[in-house]
Formats: sequence, structure tokens, C-alpha cells
Amino acid sequence: MEIILTHEQADFDALAAMLAASLLAVESQPVLPNRINRNVRKFINLYGAELPFVDARDLPVENIQQVTLVDTQSLVTLKGIHKNTQIHVVDHHQAKPDLSADWICKLEKLGATTTILVEMLMDRDVQLSNIQATLLLLGIYEDTGSLTYAGTTVRDVKAVVFLLEKGASLRIAAEYLNPALTVNQRALAEDLMQNAATLPILGKNILLSSADAASMDEEISSVAHKLRDLLDPDALFLIVQTKEGTRIIARSTSDEINVSRILIPFGGGGHERAASALLTRSNLAHENTLQEITNKLTEEIKKNIRPPLTVHKIMSKKPLLLTPETTIAEADLLMQRYGYEGYPVVQEDKVVGLLTRRAVDRARNHKLKISVGSLMESGSYSLSPNQSLDQVQEMMASTGWGQIPVLDPETNKILGIVTRTDLLKNLTYKDSNNLSAVKYADLIEKALPACRLALLRQIIELSQQDRQALYIVGGFVRDLLLNIPSQDFDIVVEGDAIRLARLLSEKFGGKVTVHRRFGTAKWQIKDFHASLKTYLGCTPDDSSDLPEALDLISARTEFYDHPTALPIVVNSSIKQDLHRRDFTINTLALRLDGSHFGELQDYWGGLDDLKKKQVKVLHSLSFVDDPTRMLRAVRFEQRFGFNIEVRTLQLMQEARENLKQISGDRIRHEFNLIFLEADACKVLKRLMELNLLTAVHPTLEWKEDWSVALQKALTGSPAIPWNLTTQAGLGDLKIASAYLVWLSNLSVESALAIANRLHFSNPMVASLKASLSLVKNIDDLGSMPPSQFTESVQNLPEIALYTLDCLQENQLIKQQIHNYLTTWRGVEPFTTGETLKAKGIPPGPRYTAILKELKHAKLDGKISSQQQELIYLDQLIQEL
Repeated sequence: MEIILTHEQADFDALAAMLAASLLAVESQPVLPNRINRNVRKFINLYGAELPFVDARDLPVENIQQVTLVDTQSLVTLKGIHKNTQIHVVDHHQAKPDLSADWICKLEKLGATTTILVEMLMDRDVQLSNIQATLLLLGIYEDTGSLTYAGTTVRDVKAVVFLLEKGASLRIAAEYLNPALTVNQRALAEDLMQNAATLPILGKNILLSSADAASMDEEISSVAHKLRDLLDPDALFLIVQTKEGTRIIARSTSDEINVSRILIPFGGGGHERAASALLTRSNLAHENTLQEITNKLTEEIKKNIRPPLTVHKIMSKKPLLLTPETTIAEADLLMQRYGYEGYPVVQEDKVVGLLTRRAVDRARNHKLKISVGSLMESGSYSLSPNQSLDQVQEMMASTGWGQIPVLDPETNKILGIVTRTDLLKNLTYKDSNNLSAVKYADLIEKALPACRLALLRQIIELSQQDRQALYIVGGFVRDLLLNIPSQDFDIVVEGDAIRLARLLSEKFGGKVTVHRRFGTAKWQIKDFHASLKTYLGCTPDDSSDLPEALDLISARTEFYDHPTALPIVVNSSIKQDLHRRDFTINTLALRLDGSHFGELQDYWGGLDDLKKKQVKVLHSLSFVDDPTRMLRAVRFEQRFGFNIEVRTLQLMQEARENLKQISGDRIRHEFNLIFLEADACKVLKRLMELNLLTAVHPTLEWKEDWSVALQKALTGSPAIPWNLTTQAGLGDLKIASAYLVWLSNLSVESALAIANRLHFSNPMVASLKASLSLVKNIDDLGSMPPSQFTESVQNLPEIALYTLDCLQENQLIKQQIHNYLTTWRGVEPFTTGETLKAKGIPPGPRYTAILKELKHAKLDGKISSQQQELIYLDQLIQEL
């Protein structure tokens, strides 16, 4: 016999999970527990005839081969269960420490156990009656607060959608959720309210109460729900004497209070926001009086409440301030430069108001020439660094201010500002023993070689001594989270990067190169790898793990005086530093210093966009500020197999004409980066689809037919007989070849105009002209005799001939090129100028003509020996 069991005082999740398990294994019998919540009992009384539940007293007297436990990990004693009975567990609670290793468990952290089993019903396409679907819906709804509790997952929602499609009745479900209290339950609620005490712990209001309900048969969880809703504490703990023993029921409304963890020492468990424990006579020592239980419970609460996130941790430091006398034009310029939506207005070091972006836009549209004092929202609202996010939320809701200054409570000096964006981002803050930070710290340690990681830890230690926050940002973090880690990284210092670089140089040695305008420093370490390796404790083989230099960058913000201008740079916070970046996926940062090692800083939703596989700009003027970002957006899209977000794509189309104003050097730099991609052809194809190539130059285009030639130019490694390494002034030869292959497909006029647009160097222009000439005469080149072919190409840059080789599949042309490289270009006549002089011919143009004819004859096979050449020479002397 196989049976399905759940816990006593069964709720709808327990009952629904039993139903689902029985539908998946029709040979198993779902056995009702002795005690069932009142609203669940009412449902069974009305609809039980349509459901498969059985009473334990009606089970046949035989051995039980298998028990499936749902919504619990505790096995009740039941006749027929023996040592060989196989136990299966399906539950959404955290695994208990004493869970038997012999049990087969399916534990998933979802809003309801029912969800796990409904997903299995979905996979098997099991048919459901309306009542079955409704009971399953009740199971999910009751444990997720109708999908509103923090523990609710997308999978719970999808399961609900499935059940509604199968005919679950919301009307029936509503009748059984949140039932009214019975007379006995109301009496218990009154006793608990009478005995309630509120304890302020770490800024949270904790309600503790106790009562005697030994004569009551009804469940207590409904009473706890009603008191929670009525009194609205951050958490409540009810200690109630029942027939079974002392029961502790806990409810939480705060992410900082995990009541399940608090009740573990009492043998309890449950969810982060709902848990219970039962102290029976067997596990309750005789000396455990009610007061002692209360004292122990209070201690556990204090130990387990997570310190709340405070204003100090989320505020942006050193905000820009306005005065009432500041003009609207000046305020407008500041907002454009720094991006905040509101600025505190201060007079004599006191907050007197807030100026918002919306108000400035309105004044500008009406061409009002007024001061900030006339336009600001008057008020002196402020926060202190230690206030909680709940208090921030309350102040923003009551005042309407989306940006609130933070004041030092002793000096009243403005320390920072908290924005609505800061609040919304952090309202979803979760820690769970800082598991996310641990995860990212582990990723960093696995991604970096041992020696490079040791160097990083030395930098971290020095930054802590100097009290500077340290971050790895941008591409390194993005690629790390995409599981394509890189060993190269830049370090951003929330402070003075140049100072930190010099401290490193003083301690370890090495030269520091600084760029004061950008607040950056390059610490050169190549020359002392050996000594540094010894200091770091690296093995001899680890020396290659160290970089030649390390870039340290001060956190900064950038603004543009006009579209397409180069940015003006000022020091700022890490948040503002990340805000200046091109796309959300590049705004991720990992903090490194001290206990913060591995903490992910994600102010702009970059992690979410990585999961969505989309490239998205931070703000609507991003492509106006820097149109080259459009080319970068496509490059990232194609590199990672992402999509450009819909609004971002729209902004690209609106700003594409701005590419015409970008200098050729900057455009060429972006194309150079495209050529370094694994599949540059895909990027160029996408740029063509988005009409971005024609925005660079009206005649610039790309065709898929050119892909093979371009790929050959980018991936080929021309060895002997090619001699491309000597081509001066061309830069990276693969990139130079790529440009020549691409542009040689265009008309001469277009190609040269584009070369001018991209500011090609003189050697590149000369090579392009040569390539264009070869392509133009391609039909003749294949049929030329060796002498004519050699004459045509010998004075051209060799890279032009390589371009032709990449472009051509014609084997005759390729053979001509091969023969030229291996043989023809080395052919010279035996005759020299000295030979001609000995024959009495005066130096002059005849020398060149005669030697040329001799070379051509030798190339074309007319002469093959020195004797034949002498005879032919005498003939030429007579003719020329």
C-alpha cells in the first residue's frame, strides 16, 4: 500500500499538495490528518465527495510500502509503516538538519508546495475537474497571500494561470480565504491583545503575547493572521498553551525578520514570514516556564534580526546644491551635466526647498527667466544617516519629494542625497547571510589566476589603510556574470586613484603614469615581476599571471557641453561613475574593500538586462551625448547574441544622423573594435540593417557576399612568401587588410571618400588606391604574362596584393600571385650596369630600357641561360 501524508493542523497548501500527489500517483491514498484548519474542514465537508481523501481509520490493515510526505518533513506514527517503508518528501521549506539521508526528497524554495506538484501535473497534461483546480488554487493562494507575499515566485504565478485555465473558481476560493474567527478564536484574540507587549529591537516593533487555549480545538494560525493585520507590527510571536503543549506562532511583515530562523532552537520551522513551533511535554524541560520561554525567544529575536538598510548605505554623497539666487539657466545646465532629477536648495546651510527637473523643464518651455527661489518646492525636509528605508519611503510618500537631502544630526551639514531611484532599488534588498556577496566573491576568486588575485588583495589592503572604497567595474563584471571571465580588469577608486597608485609604487616599486584630467593612473609593474612575485608568494610558473601594468581610475562623472563633444570630467561617487557608462550591462560593479568583497553594485538594472539578454541605454540622451555608442550597441548585441531593447533601438534611429558629426578618428576606432570581434561580418550586417553605415558616409555599405573575403583578412596569418610585416604606417595589419577588403568592393570614388571620412593615414590611402586599381584590372591580371604581371604589381604595397588574394577565388589569379611572390619578384638578369658600361654604352635611359627588356625576357622564358642572355643583349643594343 502507498499513502500520502501531511502535517497536523493542515492548511490548504497541505491539502492541495496531497490532492496533486494523488493525481500523479493514482495508486496512492491521500490520508487526512487528525487536525485540519477550520476553513479547510468546511471545504472538505462541502466538496469532499469529489475528492479522493481517506480517513486513517479506514485504511486496510497491511504494510505500507511507500509514504509521500507533502508540505512537511516530519513523519507521523501510523500503523503499517515499517523500517523498509520508502519515504518520499515534497516540500517548499528549507531542509531540516536531521532529515534522513535515506529519504527521497524534492525540496524547492517556492511560494507553496502545491506549485511543485502542479508543475508536474502540467508536464503530464493531467485533466482536472473544476473543484480539483479550485482546491489546488487555494493551496497556492493561501501560502502566497494571493501571490502578494515576498516568497512568491514566477513559477507560483504560472501555476495559478494554469489552474485558472483549467476552471479554478476565484469566487469559491474567495469564500475560504481569510475566514472570520470563531467565538473561541475571538476570545483567544482578545486575551492575546490584552497580554501583548511591544518590544523595540533594532528599529523594529516586535509584538510578543501569550495566552492559555488548552480548552480550544480550533487552529491558532487564523488568530495570528488577524492580529498581524490589525496591529501591524514588524513581527509578532504568540506563545499559546494548547492541549498538545506550548505552541509558538510567528508572523513577520519585514524582510529583516526571518521568523523561521528564529524558531529553529525551539524545533520549529516554516517560512521567512510565517513559522511555528510546538514544545510538547517530551521536549519541554520542566523548568521552562512561560517567562523563560519568552526570555529565550527575545534573545533569539535580537540575534536574528538583520540590521536594517539605512540611509547612510544608499545615499549619494556630496550632492550638488543650489541656492535660491541660482538662475534657472544655471540649474538647467547642472541637471543636464549630472543627471539628477532634483537638487536641494540651501540658504545659509539650511535646506529651504527642492528644485525638480520637471519644474525646470516647465520654466524653460515658458521661457521664464527666474531664480531657483521662485520655482522651487519650499520645505525643509531632510533625513539623517541612520534612518531606515521605511522612514525614507514614508517621507517621500507624504511630501512628494523624490530627492531628499541627508543631514548630519550634529552639525546639520548636508552629507548626501537619497533619490527615489535609490529607494526603489533597495526596497527589494535581500541578504540571506550575504549569500549573493559570497557567490560573487567566489566568482572573482575562480576567475583570476592565483598571483593576480594575490596582487588584488594587496591593493585592497592598501586602499583600506587609506580608507578608500574599491571596485571592479564594467566589462570584467559583465563577462564574469556571463561566465566568460577575463583576467584583465580596471580598478575604480571612490576617492583618489592617483594617490593609491603612488602608495602602491612606494610600497612595491614601479613607475606611475598619471592623467590628472581624468583622475587616472597607470602603475607599471612589468620591470619588477620577479620581486613582486616573491612578495606575493607566487610560484615561479605564476609570473605570467601578472599584468604589465594596472589601471586605477578615480570614480568620476562626465558631461557634454554640446552633442558629440568630448566629455568634461569631474570626480564623483561610484554611482555617478556608473551612470556615465554606455549601457546598463556595463554599469555593474563589484566592491572589493574589506567586508564588502564581492558585493554587487547594480544601480541601473544591469543584472536584469543580462538575464533578459538585452542591450539598453541608461537615458534617452545617451546617443545624443555620444553617437558612437550606437556602433557599440550593435557590437555588444552581436557579440553576446543579445537584442537591442526596443526603446534603445528607437533612440538609435532618432539619433543616427548625429554620427555625421563624429570625427573620423573616433568612428575608425569603433570600426577597429568591430574588426576584433569573433564575427565582425555579423556586426557589419546589422549596422547595414539599421542604416548606421550610411549615417557614417552615404555610400558606405555592406553585403553578405563580402563576408568570406573579410573573414580571411581577419583570421588569415600570411607567412612566407608574404612579407607584410614591413609595411610601415598601416597599424595592425589584420585591421588594415579588413578595411582594404571592405572598401575595395566599392567604387573608387566612394572608397576614397570614405577613406577621407575615416582619416586614413597616407600609407593606408596609398594601399587602398593600389587595391582598387588591382580590383579594377582583375580581368587582365589573370591573362598577363609573367613580365607584365610583375611590372603591374612590383611597385604596389604588398598589402594591396594580399587584399586581392583575399577577394579572389579565381585560381588563375591566385596562381599568378603565388608565382610572383615565390619566383617572379626575385628574377633579375645576369647583366648589370657594369656590363653595359664595359660594352661602351654611356650611362643613361638606355640602361633602364635594356635591363628591363632582359628581365622581361627571362620572366617570360625567352632566355634561360647566361649565354642566351648575352646573345639577346647584343640584339637589344642594336635595336635600342
